[in-house]
Amino acid sequence: MDSPNLPCPTTTTSTTVISDPLLNNSTLIPTEIQSLQTLALRGSWQSILTTLTTTSTATPTSLLPHHHLLNLTFTAIALSKLRRHADALSLIESSIPDLDSPTHLYESYPHLYPSTTVGSMLPFALRWLHALLPFFTGRRKDSIDRLYLLLSFVRSHSASASQPIWRRREDLVVNTIVGCHCSQKEFLVCVGLLEGLISNSNANAGLLSKLGFVQLQYGDVDGAKKTFSRVEEVVSKNEVEGGRNLVGRNRALVYLVGKDYVSAVREYDECIERDGTDVVAVNNKALCLMYLRDLADSIKVLEGSLERVPTVALNETLIVNLCSMYELAFVNHTDIKRTLSNWIARLAPDDFDSSCTRV
Repeated sequence: MDSPNLPCPTTTTSTTVISDPLLNNSTLIPTEIQSLQTLALRGSWQSILTTLTTTSTATPTSLLPHHHLLNLTFTAIALSKLRRHADALSLIESSIPDLDSPTHLYESYPHLYPSTTVGSMLPFALRWLHALLPFFTGRRKDSIDRLYLLLSFVRSHSASASQPIWRRREDLVVNTIVGCHCSQKEFLVCVGLLEGLISNSNANAGLLSKLGFVQLQYGDVDGAKKTFSRVEEVVSKNEVEGGRNLVGRNRALVYLVGKDYVSAVREYDECIERDGTDVVAVNNKALCLMYLRDLADSIKVLEGSLERVPTVALNETLIVNLCSMYELAFVNHTDIKRTLSNWIARLAPDDFDSSCTRV
């Protein structure tokens, strides 16, 4: 039997939503780009590349400057989703050598845009990718430097602007930086970043939960418990979407770290009863059952979620864990994993990493 990789718990779903007002402004977006949005929601990233490659040779002269930037954005996102990080980074750096060039300002084209349209037309997603992608191409220092510069850029705007979009952008950039530092086990840096963001926000339950998770990563269980207690206070005082499940998952995570798997399963069961699509709870419940040596039920939990809510449950972490359990439970696990891999190939979006089945 092959030596299996150990399953791992999750705290949040892995989907990163890149949003920008320009990408949702129907007055500025032609129908062709709206269709790209539809393809993106389906995870049809290869179709996006094919569409843009086909149209790039016959681009209508009627396309406005910001339309070209939107096409570039969708191309870079699609390449990134397909794990062609070097290609995506090269495209951005060669196409936009200066992110703050006046050529990206609406007011540089007064004959094309009304005088009321001012500021940069550069989609924020491009700035974010420009900062993040070097991390995946072996240029970690460049990525960290760019991310901190991007954070300063966002904060310079959020200080003078009241739009919630800048607060969401700050959350995105800080969470990206935290992810990069966590991957290097630089947990105290992450704590400082999150505490700074939390002190400037309205006690965001999600950020507090992330802080508690980071504290658990370096063994500060007491600190994590205090942070999770703050989450419960926030959820009890405010109408937080999914708040009860967030609280339940936090409690279960403390139990899991303390190896009280029975109590953790109880918390996860309550989460799943409230929301059957809570894949984090499903995945971690299965993991706890495995640690309780109930491998058959742990496999049933994961397989059941794939049958019940395949579009939600189909993520790499859950599949890696399921395949690890197959390796522990069955001598013929290769055949079982191949069947799973064939099923995934029919349903998964283009950016799903099929290698996670280890067939």
